[in-house]
Amino acid sequence: MLDLPNTANVEGHQVRWGSIGDGPPLIALHGTPFSSQVWRRIIPHIVDRRRVFFYDMPGYGQSEMRDGQDVSLGMQNRVLAGLLQLWGVEKPDVLAHDFGGATALRLHYLDKIDFASLLIFDAVAMAPWGSPLVQHVREHGDAFSGMPGYMHRAVLDAYLQTAAHTRLQPDVLDLYAAPWTTDRGQRAFYRQIAQMDQAHTDEVEPLYRPMPFPVTVLWGQEDTWIPPARGRQLAERISGKEPIEIPKAGHLVQEDRPEAIVAALIDHLRSQ
Repeated sequence: MLDLPNTANVEGHQVRWGSIGDGPPLIALHGTPFSSQVWRRIIPHIVDRRRVFFYDMPGYGQSEMRDGQDVSLGMQNRVLAGLLQLWGVEKPDVLAHDFGGATALRLHYLDKIDFASLLIFDAVAMAPWGSPLVQHVREHGDAFSGMPGYMHRAVLDAYLQTAAHTRLQPDVLDLYAAPWTTDRGQRAFYRQIAQMDQAHTDEVEPLYRPMPFPVTVLWGQEDTWIPPARGRQLAERISGKEPIEIPKAGHLVQEDRPEAIVAALIDHLRSQ
């Protein structure tokens, strides 16, 4: 398990974060409905060559969850910009998944912040996106946020499993479900879904062009949330290269094929 012993107040949110390793900075950005614990099997393999910063996005994991909170993609890049300033980090390497990918893209193209490099995979980046559950919850959010806890947990477990190609073990489901299973967490889970808005990727998508630093795009070949064809389109737009497609991996590549991410990340960092 990754330790997040620090709390920062950024953009009005209490954000939990941690860092390990030595070397130039690398920022790891998780997606939804996950937390920084997605990196627990990845980060330990690069701490001899990078100082890795990781955090739970506002509204996720151990970070603050509160009623009325803005946890949309429209503010996550501002939080990341604030954290970079707090950490004194300029031009980090960035490792990004899902909503973390959208956050990295918004930070670069909208906020004009360059990276040393970017490794991005199975990212929320190009329209259309949003699972059937997302669409349904956005229409009936109040009904979901108030349903009995046992029903919520059943929905949550089923939803988490659809992110992976392989069967998630009970301890892994517990790890990802835990932040969402308190009364506060249940409301937060449906709040973040209700605030998913394609406008936040539509805003940045026309700006996509090859980035002025090394970019590697990975994609799970069995991703049913965001199909590999979307990864090929994104890779062409931001890197001018083909993505690396990972066999036997769904959207949650960190659980299906963590060793593939580690190998690609080490190669990516060596190539700079």
